[in-house]
Amino acid sequence: MFVLSVVEMVFSSGSGKLFPISNYLYFMLRKFLLLPALFLFLLPLRARHLQPGFDGNEFRKMFQVSAYQVDTPWTKMWMAYPTGYTLIYRSPVSGLDNRWDLWKGDDSVDVISIRGTTASFDSWLENFYAGLIPANGSLDMEKGKKFDYHLADDSSACVHIGWMIGLANIAPDVVEHINSEYKTGRREFCIMGHSQGGAIGFLLTSYLYYQKGKSIPADVVFKTYGSGTPKPGNLHYSYDFDFITRGGWALRVVNAADWVPEVPFTLQTLNDLNKGSPFTDASKLVKGANFFVKIYAKHLVRKMNRSARRARKRFAHYLAKKSGKYVRKEINGFPKQQYEPSLNYAPCGVPIIMEPDAYYHKLYPDDGKSIFRHHGFGPYLYLLNLYYPVT
Repeated sequence: MFVLSVVEMVFSSGSGKLFPISNYLYFMLRKFLLLPALFLFLLPLRARHLQPGFDGNEFRKMFQVSAYQVDTPWTKMWMAYPTGYTLIYRSPVSGLDNRWDLWKGDDSVDVISIRGTTASFDSWLENFYAGLIPANGSLDMEKGKKFDYHLADDSSACVHIGWMIGLANIAPDVVEHINSEYKTGRREFCIMGHSQGGAIGFLLTSYLYYQKGKSIPADVVFKTYGSGTPKPGNLHYSYDFDFITRGGWALRVVNAADWVPEVPFTLQTLNDLNKGSPFTDASKLVKGANFFVKIYAKHLVRKMNRSARRARKRFAHYLAKKSGKYVRKEINGFPKQQYEPSLNYAPCGVPIIMEPDAYYHKLYPDDGKSIFRHHGFGPYLYLLNLYYPVT
């Protein structure tokens, strides 16, 4: 604007009127100066379409994209096609019945849509294989195939091994397509998953975050939505995930009547607490008390912790060791794993809680006919439209 003012002064007579001879030159110069200025002003608006925080309209589109993983068994395809998005790639099935889609948006945002649980035995086995393994390491898959991963900077972080198998089977393919799309000018990706797909989507978010500047460009932007998402790792993984996505770049949408976000089971023992906790040393809790009080306090703490440890071992026996045997039968060459002595699972992402109203309970009554009464796309879409109507 300052440059245009100077130009106007030069070509005017001082009275604000243009010299007749200069009229054409003035308007030509003004045009060529104004267009670049307008372009520079609009460039930041065009550079990024994804914004942090929950957007009901945006999530509705992601939900529609997710619904078009049409082979989810309890979902009938009745939802509207996600206008403005085109399916450009569907991966082959791999691992324990894992698959992902790539959708291209007209707004320059690509969507990485991860399939949830299917009706297959392998897919359910992936859910029940709930042992915890370190969030950093290497996972030996089929013979000769290894997946190196880094999902958290916190050395205490652990993740669900079943969904790690899902991540290991899709992540290299996702990285390849991100780089391919990047070459065409695409910089923004929305990661979406429902149920099991949301859990894998959260793990994928962590994986891609720590791959920036390595296997993928550093300026790629990711935003993550998970709906009906179970807990993908322990509390320390949750801390790390929420830290790297802070500011609203990862959101979990929850129907408060849905039981799936409540699993896997969380069992916390004293060993799961951060160092320095006085509960790991009962004498610190009763410092200054007499000898007999200290003895009794230690006895109570040991007794309570013993019960929690026994429960954890019992769950781990079936959800890690027993399930692991079946996984090794399904995946040729998959080795026996070592699991962390913990089941301290925790949810991830900014919670978007949707409470059912009275009419919801008439539409979706607890009649015992379906264990997924509150987990399907219908209940979630009803609540989404109730609390976040189309604008």
